[in-house]
Amino acid sequence: MIDLSPETITIIMFAGVLVGILSGFPLAPVIAGVALIVGYLTWGGPQVTHLFYSRLYDLVRSYIILAGPLFIFMGLMLERSGIAGRMYDALYLWLGGFKGGLAIATVLIGTILAACVGIIGASVTMLAIVALPAMIKRGYSKALASGSVCAGGCLGILIPPSIMLVLYGPMAAISVGKLFMAAFVPGLVLSGLYCSYITIHCLIKPEIAPAVPPEERAVPFIKKTILLLTSLVPPVILVLSVLGSIFFGVAPPTEAAAVGAFAAILLALAYGRLTFTTFKDTSFQTLRVISKVLFVAVCGFMFTGIFLGLGGGEVVKDMVLASPGGRWGAFVVIMFIIFILGMFIDWIGIIFIMVPIITPIGPALGFDVLWFAMMIIVNLQMSFMTPPFAYAIFFLRGAADPELGVTTVDIIRGVIPFVFLIMVGLGLCVAFPQLILWLPHQMIKF
Repeated sequence: MIDLSPETITIIMFAGVLVGILSGFPLAPVIAGVALIVGYLTWGGPQVTHLFYSRLYDLVRSYIILAGPLFIFMGLMLERSGIAGRMYDALYLWLGGFKGGLAIATVLIGTILAACVGIIGASVTMLAIVALPAMIKRGYSKALASGSVCAGGCLGILIPPSIMLVLYGPMAAISVGKLFMAAFVPGLVLSGLYCSYITIHCLIKPEIAPAVPPEERAVPFIKKTILLLTSLVPPVILVLSVLGSIFFGVAPPTEAAAVGAFAAILLALAYGRLTFTTFKDTSFQTLRVISKVLFVAVCGFMFTGIFLGLGGGEVVKDMVLASPGGRWGAFVVIMFIIFILGMFIDWIGIIFIMVPIITPIGPALGFDVLWFAMMIIVNLQMSFMTPPFAYAIFFLRGAADPELGVTTVDIIRGVIPFVFLIMVGLGLCVAFPQLILWLPHQMIKF
């Protein structure tokens, strides 16, 4: 066996991951390969094999992880129910008369869908199909339209129920239910910032987002109201049934996810969109998504298990704690590291690699564990809109109709202001920590 210092281990393992990713290899085999090589050279085969088996066993028997595929199924089923189109038709009539109204409607639908869907791919794709053509065909700036779709769609990974929160909880040993409640207000704050920016931007430059002509909105008030209620009430009931049962202590997240999945099936049936093909496609898509997540999880468990076991975690902790500027200087360093990693690494990899390493640093700096976790999660919102590894940009580019003429440059220009707004949201959560902590403290426990 080779005797290496923890500092050397830290350099070798992170450098190996960086070289592997920049070489174009997928994240999962890279981190697993680095872990296995370092583990066999330092510990030997039997100990590495035992670590792999024990961590894999802990993952597959984790009860809370079951909420992941259930929430994914719920979101994909809702995507196929046509709920986004119904809501957009209603908000189109109510907000279309305002400059920038369709962009605001897009963000609002993204916010509502976030509380129903929980996965970014489904949200961005729905908005790209439903909202993007309507905006561009009515003279909206391609950058503003694209940015609104990406920003609104990305809220699906923050506002509960979110697959990110389901995975983050076990990694940081934090209640998923508390993470759900902690994420709710910051998600609404970001939504409010997005809508405020669109409103102000369109007041300054009204030509980039003209109002919809009155003849296209000439619908009786009662009809508009009925359309709005029939499109909003079902998803609101679904959200309240899932999150309400968690908040009031009626059911933990896994059981609530099962209720949500069943309610999504009933909603698709009520809208006349439930067929055997729909159910089969949704089930297979759920399996594909969760299989990818679990594959990265297993590889991430291997990496962090060997890294922490060889003392790398203490090295990272000491380096961060030694940062200039006291605890806030260390906090800024952590936020910057997560931001940079988000530009190059899948968020799933960041959670399974970095969260077990940085979570102990939060209490050591004197921060509330839940607040610290939520700051990391809000920070990860930027990773979906910061190239080169930007999920939202690629999802929108792939889903947008080529006839609209939306380019990657248009999308990047559009998302930049929203990335800065997320930074503003982080600042608000620093200045007012109760934005995160108040709601979880109101939860009922039995």
